[in-house]
Amino acid sequence: MQRRRLLAMPAGIIAPWAATPATAQAPELDLLLVLAVDASGSIDADEFRLQREGYAEALSHPSVLAAVQSRPRGAVGVAMVEWGAPGGAETVVPWMRLADAASARALAEAVLAAPRSPQSYNAIGDALDHCIRLLQAAPFQAAERVIDLSGDGPDMRSHRRASEVRDAAVAAGIRINALAVAGTGQVTRGEPLAETYRREVIGGPGAFVATAADRRDIARALRAKLVREIA
Repeated sequence: MQRRRLLAMPAGIIAPWAATPATAQAPELDLLLVLAVDASGSIDADEFRLQREGYAEALSHPSVLAAVQSRPRGAVGVAMVEWGAPGGAETVVPWMRLADAASARALAEAVLAAPRSPQSYNAIGDALDHCIRLLQAAPFQAAERVIDLSGDGPDMRSHRRASEVRDAAVAAGIRINALAVAGTGQVTRGEPLAETYRREVIGGPGAFVATAADRRDIARALRAKLVREIA
């Protein structure tokens, strides 16, 4: 019941019990990773398909699996969230354990099979809020907790500003990395999107921004990003 109450809480509220594991007996993994993926109205059906395929390919790639197996426990927890609309982020792939080729295939299949969530644009702060609650309610425990957010635009309509939620996440021991999907020379609000994400989104020790030129480039960029996050 506690886990249901936590996930049902309004956006922007972090429960006072959120710092405690979901259960005392939750399995211990090396890392908990939430993939927060842009599904906003700027992404058409073809781009969305390329994005999903890129995530599935990266998550099942041998280099990513090798990074997982290099860790002491050889296993990480992964969940996928889609974001866009203010207060509308949705968990499209619940927590899954990634440890070997079979679990990698199962995770990739779940990514490809999940229905697209209805989203408008562009509430990164609310997406981070959702991810924090998802991490706090995870059925696993891990010393490292990471939110990996990808997007093609800045925070625009969040109930809580991205930088404010970022600061709360870092205070709770959560690291946020980002993948900026933007072509070379593309400028948003007078600067490259990667710079906006560096200033407003990422946080925590070792936090970083990676870049992808477009959604065809996501598999390559995400694969390198996952290896860096996990290894």
